[in-house]
Amino acid sequence: MRSRSLLTAALLAASVVAVAQPAYAAAPAVQITKIYYDSPGSPDNGGNSSLNGEYVQVRNMTKKAVNLRGWTVRDATRRQDHIYTFGTFALKPGKTVTLRTGKGRDTGTTRYWGRSGGTLAYIWNQSKDTAYLRNAAGKLIDSCSYNSSRGDYKIC
Repeated sequence: MRSRSLLTAALLAASVVAVAQPAYAAAPAVQITKIYYDSPGSPDNGGNSSLNGEYVQVRNMTKKAVNLRGWTVRDATRRQDHIYTFGTFALKPGKTVTLRTGKGRDTGTTRYWGRSGGTLAYIWNQSKDTAYLRNAAGKLIDSCSYNSSRGDYKIC
């Protein structure tokens, strides 16, 4: 009888300890992995090569392709022209897509925001900003912030 009581007490204690452990959220299946916010040669006049020197990278951490159609990337501003929406695009398992600010031809690994027009065409501020990744339903999937003018990029 005594051993049964001790066993019951031990099991109860273990369950209390298990419940008391903090819950950690699982990492998102698709993550922002890098923001290159200070393109080489800037400040400049916002030429296409400089605009394409700033970018954000998004990685599929899963073993299945993820359909990014309708997903958005944006910065911390509320400006509508600072929102990029993915068209028909599937991000392959374990792969990264680079979203460049300027113009170019979209590929399976690089997408272009399509911005032009001088210095006001840049998306990412050179000292601090936040990138937000939302799915097609508008749910926040991941974000990455930086607050430094000493570096050119942030690994998220």
